[in-house]
Amino acid sequence: MQKPIAVVTGASRGIGAAIAKSLIEANYFVVASATSESGVSAIKDTLAENGTAFVLNLSDKSSCQDFCKQVTELGPVAVLVNNAGITKDTLMLRMKDDDWDDVIETNLSGSFRITKAMLKGMMKKRFGRIINISSVVGAMGNPGQANYCASKAGIEGFTRSLAQELGSRNITVNAVAPGFIATDMTNELTEDQKQLMMVNIPLARYGEPEEVAKAVKFLASDDAGYITGQVLHVNGGLNMG
Repeated sequence: MQKPIAVVTGASRGIGAAIAKSLIEANYFVVASATSESGVSAIKDTLAENGTAFVLNLSDKSSCQDFCKQVTELGPVAVLVNNAGITKDTLMLRMKDDDWDDVIETNLSGSFRITKAMLKGMMKKRFGRIINISSVVGAMGNPGQANYCASKAGIEGFTRSLAQELGSRNITVNAVAPGFIATDMTNELTEDQKQLMMVNIPLARYGEPEEVAKAVKFLASDDAGYITGQVLHVNGGLNMG
């Protein structure tokens, strides 16, 4: 394979789909994931000759192993974007153990498994770009999302620690933390709900998936070769910490 390989988990729609498109524009062969065969088929149709896709359930160890085996058989991975994740929102007093476990297992432990499997090829090549998708709530917190916020705060700590481990191998590790982004989920909100959220955003609008994708594309590029262990916020000023 002549093009370098970029892996994007959770790329069937929204931010993940935009990231996959941006990396294709940067001349990568994109290997994406979805949780279902129908999602994989849709991604393949979109990527065409510029990539492929496989099923991945991040909470299932064997699924992670199968996905990583399929990817690494194509060649060494140059860029890994850990984007896939889930939410199971509810107030803490109502949160079931499974609500907590599923989110942590998928968002945090799943990213660990995929990253570990991709590292051997990167270390052998002495090159790699690992970009973890966090969230503004990982820094701010958010009522009803203790599990999700914990998983994203964990991702940011994971990012910093791994950056220190891998810097000598010319592998950078960074995170991108989106704020409120216009996706299928935000489109379901009422106008009143949207306006209530907008009050705290200085730029007075939602971000677009493409704006997050451009941040990822930059961190994957040679221009970002001296940036590692950082969290790049893309949130319209919602959090300036």
